Amino acid sequence: MTIPHSPESGPAARRGSLAPSDSPGILTIDQLLAESRIGLERVHPSDLEGETENGALVVDTRPVEQRNRDGELPGAVVIDRNVLEWRLDPSSPHRIPTAGDASRRIVIVCNEGYSSSLAAHTLQRLGLLHATDLIGGFQAWAALRKESDESE
Repeated sequence: MTIPHSPESGPAARRGSLAPSDSPGILTIDQLLAESRIGLERVHPSDLEGETENGALVVDTRPVEQRNRDGELPGAVVIDRNVLEWRLDPSSPHRIPTAGDASRRIVIVCNEGYSSSLAAHTLQRLGLLHATDLIGGFQAWAALRKESDESE
């Protein structure tokens, strides 16, 4: 016999037992990530410099601790992830000056290319249809750069 409203029988216990496919609209993080990447034309690390030369705004969302440890991304604007949408939405009174053009290409860079995909998808939902992210994030870009330096 179960006791009404006990932790074993309450709503929280029932929610915890559902698989993501059992409840419409609920996804695992892997499913959400895959869904977010569907509309992204993701940038390969070897193409990042060309994106910048073609006028893309490259945004580094890595925390200060990661930037201090691993280095800065040349030419990138640093925007903390927790304020990204407010700084880039052209309709926001809190946007940065370079974020006035909704048609501009924006390449979001995080540490390994996961949170940047989610962020780019959110920016697209705000009307920044050319927002995307860097495959593998800063770590992939840094590894490619190191590999290039070693081959010279």
